[in-house]
Amino acid sequence: MTSPIEHAGFTFASIMALGPQLAVETAQRAEQLGYESFWTAETTGPEAFTTLAAAGAAAPSLGLGTGVIPIQLRTPMTVAMAAATLQALNPDRDVLVGIGISSPVVTERWHGVDYGDRPLARCREYITLLKEIWAGDAVTFDGDFWSMKRSRLGVRLGERKPKVVLGALNPKMLALGGELADGVLLNYLPASHVPWSVERIREGASRRTDGTSPTVYAYVHAGVTEREHGIDNARKDLFSYAVVDAYAKSFERAGFGDDVAELRERHAAKDREGAIGAVSDAFVDAIDFMGTHDEVRDFAREYAQAGVDAPILMPLPWGTDRRQVIEDTMRAFVSA
Repeated sequence: MTSPIEHAGFTFASIMALGPQLAVETAQRAEQLGYESFWTAETTGPEAFTTLAAAGAAAPSLGLGTGVIPIQLRTPMTVAMAAATLQALNPDRDVLVGIGISSPVVTERWHGVDYGDRPLARCREYITLLKEIWAGDAVTFDGDFWSMKRSRLGVRLGERKPKVVLGALNPKMLALGGELADGVLLNYLPASHVPWSVERIREGASRRTDGTSPTVYAYVHAGVTEREHGIDNARKDLFSYAVVDAYAKSFERAGFGDDVAELRERHAAKDREGAIGAVSDAFVDAIDFMGTHDEVRDFAREYAQAGVDAPILMPLPWGTDRRQVIEDTMRAFVSA
């Protein structure tokens, strides 16, 4: 018998539609099962920091992470304040502030905020500002996207401060995370593509002067369920990301270029069903994995063996009893 995954995390991101109370319940269950961290995303459902505060109160040993907050929706100071508040209320645990460039669908269609240009430069400024604000000194900054003058965080922090985690897919963003962030969060990638991604992160980390390197996190999509219960959902899920340019490039690089090309061609022709049908079984099995307890356990271990420091379960709640699928998947992910 082998050991369970070390530094396992759990994300509420894929089950937010089931309601905020489930965040509290799954955080408590994650703590009982030995998970180390609890994460949530943010789109148009539960707000991230409120969710983490409630989950943290219910499960006081877990680290708390966002994965991810679109940087267009909040100023760096607003996020710094929220994270600092959470850290001050939980001084003995990690607060992991996952940020990312998101997509035009989230920012423009759903929030009415301009997506913007120069994503690398925007993320660089955002990370720089978060770290300067949390340092505690007055911040004066005049950048291309944000400017501040003698701005000081009004929350006192001890030695432990929030950590910034950059959501990244493609080479330059992965390298930026390696250079500046405390962690890099990978998502929607097969375990086989992890080593390439880690190499890009380490290349960025080589530019640091302190000899450190960021923690590599990855969302691992899995469900202990029958394929017939989830295969249609899986195809729709991957389709919805493959139509986003940044994800399409990542999928192509990971070996699914033919799927992506056919999918996007059919989508451009307004053949949505054909586009969804272009998602192959191999594409599904590599990223949105469904199987038995042991198969999910082994799938999760592939990410750890490929170079992920902290695999984070993103449960796929597809089945006749969604809550039982979540429970079974949570247990399988950290089983020995």
